Amino acid sequence: MTQLTERLEQLKTKMLEMSSLVESGIQCSISAAVQRDQDAAEAVFKYETRINLIDLEIDRLVVDLLALHQPMAIDLRFVIAALKINTNLERMGDLSVNIAHSARSLIDGSTDTPMIDIPLIAGLVESMVRKRMDAFIQSDVDLARNVLSTDAAVDTLRTICYHQLISFMEKDPTSIKQALNLLDVTRYLERLGDHATNIAEIVLFYVKGIEIRHSGSTSQH
Repeated sequence: MTQLTERLEQLKTKMLEMSSLVESGIQCSISAAVQRDQDAAEAVFKYETRINLIDLEIDRLVVDLLALHQPMAIDLRFVIAALKINTNLERMGDLSVNIAHSARSLIDGSTDTPMIDIPLIAGLVESMVRKRMDAFIQSDVDLARNVLSTDAAVDTLRTICYHQLISFMEKDPTSIKQALNLLDVTRYLERLGDHATNIAEIVLFYVKGIEIRHSGSTSQH
């Protein structure tokens, strides 16, 4: 095994570790919000500490690979993709923390505010989160495109939830504080979906060498 191959394997291992921690943090944050689970909320903050450390480790590995080993072709695309994906993963970790903070407020407040379609959005987002890294590691274009197609459903549900919660606040002003926390949760979930979509687009770049961001369509690739 060459030094380049060894370093690439180290990078892949770190990416998998980072992804696993982010996924666990997201799952805990969703449990905290949907099930009003205090322990799950606290677990998110522990995951975030480790996520931030691995984020730095991955950045150092990428710099080392580029500076000392000068990868080319598919290897170079892998390194670039890993760097971009790492940035999205770190931000997803931050969003899970935001959800956990909102969950704390929900736990401390009234339990009368309905969850409406938030569990459904959460389920779709969790599915996107699982698939996006599998697509990267397996170089699976079809799986990446599946993530892209799910994002539209998340956006639609988020809009529906917004209108439902606004209506609920109008009918019951005492629910405004809790409904605003739920609005925050739906917004953070939508952004998680956006980052999963970003990663899926990066996978297409890595596997096919094509850039679809801002194109408005994936059908031609």
